[in-house]
Amino acid sequence: MDYITPGAPTVGVILCCDCGAAIQPNPTNRCIACLRARNDISEGIPKQGNLHFCKGCERYLEPPSTWVFAPLESKELLRLCLKKLKGLNKVRLVDAGFAWTEPHSKRIKVKLSVQKEIQEGAVLQQDFIVEFLVTGQMCDDCHRVEAKDYWQAVVQVRQKTDHKRTFYYLEQLILKHRAHEKTLGIKPVHEGLDFFYSFEPYARKLLDFFSSVVPCRWTQSKKLISHDIHSNTYNYKHTFSVEIVPVCKDSVVCLSSKMAHQLGGIGQICIVHRITNVICLIDPNTAQMAELNSSTYWKAPFRALCTSKKLIEFIVMDISEAEVKRFKGQGHISTKHQVAEVWVQRESELGTDNMLFCRTHLGHLLHPGDTVLGFDMSTSNVNDDNIDKMNADHVPDVVLVKKVYADKATRNRRRRFKLRHLGLDDDTNSQNKDYIDFLEDLEEDQQLRHNVNIYRDANKLQNTDTESEAGQQWAWDWQGSLIHTAVLVPGRVIYPYLTASSQPTRQMAFSGDYA
Repeated sequence: MDYITPGAPTVGVILCCDCGAAIQPNPTNRCIACLRARNDISEGIPKQGNLHFCKGCERYLEPPSTWVFAPLESKELLRLCLKKLKGLNKVRLVDAGFAWTEPHSKRIKVKLSVQKEIQEGAVLQQDFIVEFLVTGQMCDDCHRVEAKDYWQAVVQVRQKTDHKRTFYYLEQLILKHRAHEKTLGIKPVHEGLDFFYSFEPYARKLLDFFSSVVPCRWTQSKKLISHDIHSNTYNYKHTFSVEIVPVCKDSVVCLSSKMAHQLGGIGQICIVHRITNVICLIDPNTAQMAELNSSTYWKAPFRALCTSKKLIEFIVMDISEAEVKRFKGQGHISTKHQVAEVWVQRESELGTDNMLFCRTHLGHLLHPGDTVLGFDMSTSNVNDDNIDKMNADHVPDVVLVKKVYADKATRNRRRRFKLRHLGLDDDTNSQNKDYIDFLEDLEEDQQLRHNVNIYRDANKLQNTDTESEAGQQWAWDWQGSLIHTAVLVPGRVIYPYLTASSQPTRQMAFSGDYA
């Protein structure tokens, strides 16, 4: 008996009931062309629309009153276009995308693919393009700017000092954390900056940022602009006044005896070692350190006896290790510093027998012949209530603050990094002593440098071949566009920096003289 192997089933062919074309059977017995001619599933969906665009802030209007940032061909702009279309709930949206148009044509074309069941078992898919016309409309914020009524809240930051190093550091923190994104404008004024905002919550957010990065206090006031008696609404302008503590890094201060006792028995004559969200003090006689928050400072405020601008240069003549007495209940003692007894002489009196004796916390850095900056208390007229109450035997002749590694011109010429700025009308060139001092602080203080984004200066990197005699050692780590660089110059000044488009991938360790 022979078996017949069943073959593949064949599909019959029928004629379209409208045009007579041969097609495979389907529930409508019509070809695709006839189905599309008889059924338009995009009916009810508008083929044109309008988008309102503000030229001032480059935002689009999202009805009813929200303005959003939406770059061209972005997901945000596509979402905004789809929300403008009515009738999409009656079909199934399969795909959506942008069709190419001229960038300056004020037209945005969106290509849509939709599906709809026109008969039981028959689903039709159709592609069509919706064209949006971009029309200009000024947003409320830009309208207030043009009407000269552009701000509702202002944050006034002030510090009563004779230099701007704190504000240069604050500027870098603002750029790093993007705390200035909602500002309408930033205006430099005497002893500080003014930040303008369109809404009060934005100003309060900046206040929280300042409280977290620098020791400060603030007060608030408001002024009535208008009042609607029918709806009982008020329009105020708010002013927030922020006062930063008037002491800075490398300032010499004198604490009250009560404050010194509360800080673990630290000496009354101290040096401001660092300013973060707290004031970090160090006693040059014992290397004891203490931290003071803003609330404790404002309860018993003190001012600087000497700022960094008034420091003079001394030459180390002799140095020896000093014995430090410990007592029960003493505060934290720094392990990075070493107390030493030093004989120094003013640079202007070299060749004479006038030498001064003092104790310093810089014993791990100083050697005979080094230059050091200090405050000469023996010849200074200091008006301070706390120092007047001290025993004269406990007041040192000299307070040494920091070591001098090289002259400013040499360090500035060999500096291979740069910083970004807020674009204020401020002088940040090589003639600005405050700015140069801030850059030197970044080189010398590793912890301060970690809080700042530092970028390599391509213009100065081109001249590295001409300074081979400086003993520079370069260590390059190419990870994408990130470059870590360490520069070794006379005095062992070491600093890393990075490019603008990346975050650090690893930390490079070098040994140096800086604490």
